[in-house]
Amino acid sequence: MALVSMTGFADAQGAGAGMRWRWEVKSVNGRSLDLRLRMPIGFDSMEPAARMLASERFRRGSIQATLILETTEGSRALRVDAAALASAVRIAKEVAAETGLAPARVDGLLALKGVIVQDDPAAIDDVARAARDASLVESLAAAFDALIRARKVEGAKLGALLESEMEEIARLTAEASRLAEAQLPQLRERLEAQLADLVGSGKVPEERVAQETALLALRADVREELDRLRAHVGEARTLLASGDAVGRKLDFLAQEFNREANTLCSKSADIALTKVGLALKASIDRFREQAQNVE
Repeated sequence: MALVSMTGFADAQGAGAGMRWRWEVKSVNGRSLDLRLRMPIGFDSMEPAARMLASERFRRGSIQATLILETTEGSRALRVDAAALASAVRIAKEVAAETGLAPARVDGLLALKGVIVQDDPAAIDDVARAARDASLVESLAAAFDALIRARKVEGAKLGALLESEMEEIARLTAEASRLAEAQLPQLRERLEAQLADLVGSGKVPEERVAQETALLALRADVREELDRLRAHVGEARTLLASGDAVGRKLDFLAQEFNREANTLCSKSADIALTKVGLALKASIDRFREQAQNVE
């Protein structure tokens, strides 16, 4: 089962009750499931059903659903606002009496703003509204299902990137392990050279060299960090293969990776090992950035 991304876009269309509509849904990263609805006035009653649809289909992500309405031709009837027309006629007569101008014509009065109005198609009875809302919810469900498919496609690409990055982390961990094993002889050689410089021609007791070398080796011991890195690699691969909603777990695991890499760099007594540790940190950062897109 493939991973699912939190990023995607989809839409769905429908028609009924004298109108056409289109749902546009898009999602981006989110710590939890957050649904934001953008609908015209008069459609708020659909919100509970919309949130239920989202909670049934998604676990995480910031999702925005926008309802775009378009009135079909002939669905909005024209009518005369009687009060506005009466007011316009009264004003026209007063102006004609005061100025001596010809009375206003009917076509001029009807052209005044507010005299001719269009009925709002949303002003329908309860039965028709319920049927319309049911059709809108059905279209929204189709849009959400299309969004799921889009997020799965993105998730497949994301899974490939994460697996590739995990291979790089495993390779760098193996390289760090090889370099760490070579640290002890290097530490001894470096210590002997430093002690020789301090004491001049005098010979440093072997026992003293051994003690100092042991102390340095203890401080530079990164075996625990490497063991934990290898364990984290195994856990990450298990999570990636599961296909579940593992985004939170992967993000937490990336933090653990980073903690071990930081300790590895701080304990390193070798330039080559430090370089590997820095490369490891860069790879872990890329892994975490991509993991934050996983549902």
